Parts: sequence; C-alpha cells; structure tokens
Amino acid sequence: MSAPSPWWTPARHADRRGRLLTRNRITAALRAHLGGQGFVEVEAAALQVSPGNEAHLSAFATAATAPDGSRHPLYLHTSPEFACKKLLAAGEERLFSLSRVFRDRERGPLHHPEFTMLEWYRAGEPYARIMADCAAMLALAAETAGTDRLTWRGREADPFAAPERITVAEAFSRHAGIDLLATLGADGEPDREALAEQVSTAGLRVADDDTWADLFSRVLVARVEPQLGLGRPTILCEYPACEAALARRKDGDRRVSERFELYACGVELANGFGELTDPEEQRRRFEAEMAEKLRVYGETYPIDEDFLAALAIMPEASGVALGLDRLVMLATGARHIEDVLWTPVAETVA
Repeated sequence: MSAPSPWWTPARHADRRGRLLTRNRITAALRAHLGGQGFVEVEAAALQVSPGNEAHLSAFATAATAPDGSRHPLYLHTSPEFACKKLLAAGEERLFSLSRVFRDRERGPLHHPEFTMLEWYRAGEPYARIMADCAAMLALAAETAGTDRLTWRGREADPFAAPERITVAEAFSRHAGIDLLATLGADGEPDREALAEQVSTAGLRVADDDTWADLFSRVLVARVEPQLGLGRPTILCEYPACEAALARRKDGDRRVSERFELYACGVELANGFGELTDPEEQRRRFEAEMAEKLRVYGETYPIDEDFLAALAIMPEASGVALGLDRLVMLATGARHIEDVLWTPVAETVA
C-alpha cells in the first residue's frame, strides 16, 4: 500500500516544473561536456549478481526466472561501478554512465531510494585529474542554471572558485581536535581504543559496541561534514585505507588511500578513487565488508567473481560517482531532493 503522492497534482507540478526543466538542461550540458572530451557514454545494466559489497549499503533484491522455471537471485545495482570497470578491462579508456541506481534504507532531504548517478572513468590518469573534472562540473551546472551560487538551506558556495583541498586527517584535527593518523597502525590497522579516547575527549558519545568505523563516521557527520564546502567547494581526500574499500593506497603512506569526496554547502556531491586493481586485495576487502554487514544487519551480498576477474586485466584508472540530483538541488536552490525528481517514488505505509 502506498501513501498519496501529491507531486502529480497540477499546482504542485507547476511549482516544481522550473527546477525539473533546469535539471534537463544540466544533464544535457554535462553529457555534452564529457562527450566533447572524448568520453564514451555507456549503459550499465541495472540488474547485477551483486549490488556492491560495502557494509552499509542496502540493496533491493529480486530474482530472474529461467526458461526451466529455476530462480536465480539478482539485485538492482547501487552504482554502475562494477559494470564500468569491466568495460575498462575490455579496453575502453574514457567512459561515463548516467544511471538510475537504487539504495534501500535511504530516504530524506538528501536521499531517495531511486536516484541518478553520473560516473566517469579515466584510464591511465591520476585521481587529481578527476578532482579537476569535478570542479569543472560544478561550474558548468551553475552556469547552465544561470546562477553564481550553489545553495542549500542557508549555506552557500561559489561554484566557480577553486575547491579547497584538505585531507581527512587535517579536517579531523581542524574541526574536531582529533589526531586521526595516531589511531592507525603503519599498515592502516585501526586502533579502536585510541580513537574512542579522542572522540570522548571531543565531547561525542562513545558506546561500548562502537567499532573504529562507527566512531569515525560519528565524527565525520557531526563535526567535519557541516564545515565543508562553505563559501567554496571542498575536496576531502586521503581517506583512511580501512574506509576506502575500492581505492588503492597512497604511495608513501599505506595508512591512507586515494579516495576523495567533493562537498558544497555541507553536502557530499561526489566520491572518487584512484582505483584498486589488485583482485586478491579487493577480495579481502569485500570479505571484510561483508563480515561487518553480517554483524550489523544480519545479511550479506554475493561477491561478483566476474568483477574480480576483470580487475586482473583492468588498467590503472581513476573514477568518480557524482549524485546528479544533489547537484541540481544546489544549483536550483531546492530544499529537498524530491523537488528535482520528475516522478518521486511513492512512500509506502503499513
């Protein structure tokens, strides 16, 4: 059973229509921009044998029925990442995908169970190049929307300003007074007690069953993210290796990885990597993520063996996933993600 969905009433649609048309223009501009740089647009199948193997991502499950009547589990993808990397292994060098993706357990002003993700990949190029792409995307979206400001709920950022670049360790020190690297071993092993002591001193709650990752997320959400992308965009980079399951480690410091996130107005817009291409290391990380998922949620997702096989021949590459809906929100001043979705998913009621 579903609750009434007022987005289709004429008055509500008239109120939303200007932003929706701007969404179309921004989508067309981003597509043309990437095409002009030699990127090939690809279509990633939404049905996959694995929706991804991150502990805190929840997927929608379904099944395919074979001609003999047997049923085989499938999932709606949470990202086109696995499919895109298989195409890199196949020989594509620059590709992008504008994909509808699906995530369960997520609904709110910045989250929707079905949304649009723009992903693009560059073979043989460093992840700093992808960071520069992100800055260009912000400027292009704002220019297309006819604005010189990205805004969200009273916060602003100049989309034409060069992004601030700050490491996660620097951000934790600046905004929470926490020495994050002191809680990581030489190979990046997290020390839960060392972080718990600092989190408690910073005035944040510490529960007995909190893991290092739980505490890391609590500080990030409560103290760090609200301070990012204010006045100008922020690129938060060099995530701890244990918080970057699909990224390669940084040369010279195995405690951190080549992962970054792009923020504007305190809102996360994109998540990028220098891509991990070691299939055995990737398997170990997936297994660790699924062990944590089983502990927290009592379920796991299968590992895509085809993806791991593709990693063995995939070239060095960098890539990023950008939330198109959030970008449109900030470019149009929308307060809720459903204000920039043509047909929001109906909310279910008991």
